[in-house]
Amino acid sequence: MTKKLPYQRVLLKLSGEALAGNKGYGVDLTILQDLAKDLKEIHELGVQIAIVIGGGNIFRGMAASESGMDRASADYMGMLATVMNALAVQDALEKQGVFTRVQSAIEMQEIAEPYIRRRAERHLEKNRVVIFAAGTGNPFFTTDTAAALRACEIQADVLLKATKVDGIYDSDPKKNPNAKKFDELRYIDVLSKGLEVMDSAAISLCMDNDMPIIVFSMNERGTMKDVILGKKAGTLILPNQ
Repeated sequence: MTKKLPYQRVLLKLSGEALAGNKGYGVDLTILQDLAKDLKEIHELGVQIAIVIGGGNIFRGMAASESGMDRASADYMGMLATVMNALAVQDALEKQGVFTRVQSAIEMQEIAEPYIRRRAERHLEKNRVVIFAAGTGNPFFTTDTAAALRACEIQADVLLKATKVDGIYDSDPKKNPNAKKFDELRYIDVLSKGLEVMDSAAISLCMDNDMPIIVFSMNERGTMKDVILGKKAGTLILPNQ
């Protein structure tokens, strides 16, 4: 792999909502195709890419639970939604000529490999993009926590979180035009300020394992590549000092 790149193995966390775009539900094929093109450019640089994807564009377990559904059942349904998104991303990437593998934390042999850490690492070494589906395979854990867990397991250099905003702010920039953007933070700042970046379990897991996080916008093509190349974009969360 190219030694000059600041990040040689990355884990990208995508929300399901990001795939829906302005439609609000399902998968926007234009967004999916643009994402695949961006990932192909990064892949061609020699970067090893793993992806954890959410399922909120199809089914949100937490919302269903709050409406009265059994939490475990709702979460399992949400995990199945992530598998559907993983297959959509796989199809888009392979249409760009990028070899991929989907690994599911819930066994479903006909459409995905079971999650096996060493096999995932081997796929990455062979320059295949690995898409991790079904979260951690356990209810009560978010896909943010799954992303932190998989990033640590595969020894990624960084966890990239693609969102609809261009970084972390002290308040919602859509509601507050004077919201202040942070270029750099420490984990302890994220927790102490109550910044809603990822859930506390995911932040704590990254903090315990010194896993840096970069939060950036996926709305503008090329931003992800800039992040990979070490250019200033989004918000960088670093280990405490």
